[in-house]
Amino acid sequence: MKGFDSEEFTQRWRSMTFLEQMGNIGSEVDRIAAWKEKNNDDYAMNALWRSLALLDHTIADPRWKERLKELTRAREFLCDLYVGDNTYGFTPEYFSKYFLQFAIAARRQAAK
Repeated sequence: MKGFDSEEFTQRWRSMTFLEQMGNIGSEVDRIAAWKEKNNDDYAMNALWRSLALLDHTIADPRWKERLKELTRAREFLCDLYVGDNTYGFTPEYFSKYFLQFAIAARRQAAK
């Protein structure tokens, strides 16, 4: 994904908290569903690739080793939903709720 592989982006991403990173990933995940609802598969796939790139940056962040299983599973389930057979039975609404919790927590943390 253009721009996501730069050292500048990596530094900026790693300056964020886990909650902020996950909230930002959630924004992209919500865009996937929004574009799917509008029957724009090209934009939906672009949002998927962006969300996976951000998730990969979070997975690669050495601060979150204890969250590695959760992060890699989230990536697996997201791929299964949008490019797989949805074997696990997740829905766009599930992911929206999952990531929204992080965004809410990040906002509360920032307000302190």
